[in-house]
Amino acid sequence: MKMPHKLTLPQAVLFDLDGTLIDSAPDLAAAINQVKADHGMPPTPYAQLRRVASAGAPGLIRTAFGIESSHADYRELADAFIAYYADKIADKSTLFDGIPELLDLLRTKNILWGIVTNKRHNLTVPLLQKIGLHDAACIISGDTTPHPKPHPEPVLAAARQAGVAPENCWFIGDDPRDIQSGHAAGSVTIAASWGYGTDMASWNARLIVDTPWHVSDLIRKK
Repeated sequence: MKMPHKLTLPQAVLFDLDGTLIDSAPDLAAAINQVKADHGMPPTPYAQLRRVASAGAPGLIRTAFGIESSHADYRELADAFIAYYADKIADKSTLFDGIPELLDLLRTKNILWGIVTNKRHNLTVPLLQKIGLHDAACIISGDTTPHPKPHPEPVLAAARQAGVAPENCWFIGDDPRDIQSGHAAGSVTIAASWGYGTDMASWNARLIVDTPWHVSDLIRKK
């Protein structure tokens, strides 16, 4: 893979969490289907839930129950979902293939790495601990700043926490909100097609990358 024109080596690489660093869909799907079982409903097929895993509780509840966050029953369903998910947050979740090697490469090259997610802080930290990610230069959760992605503030906050200018960061994510947030913050945006998102050509990311191995190639070839 050739380095695109004017794409410079980053001082920090920021990652979305669910669908970019971690394949968390199995545990998310299991939690929402447990809520359905409590209501005497059949499970939603895993393939349907996987496609919306990056959208968190709103996307999973919309897919599983057909309601929006404005519905009277939403809060009760969301609370039950989060309780089940928190209890088994990393039972089947794993790092995507190539992510451990990519993180090792960044460490070797003294390039900082961090996380910008819309997952709540009280879920982000236990997941990172159980999955074995302990040395992030910055961790910005959905409730760290007043506005979650697609607002630019989470990316800007991550850059500040890492001590790097946002324009010297790459932000890699699998959801349109990641690309919107990164663009607005002035960072280089990379769409991760190994994640849960679809129709990435319409997101206007600087790059669409097929695997974490390809990101490693970009780093090595600079």
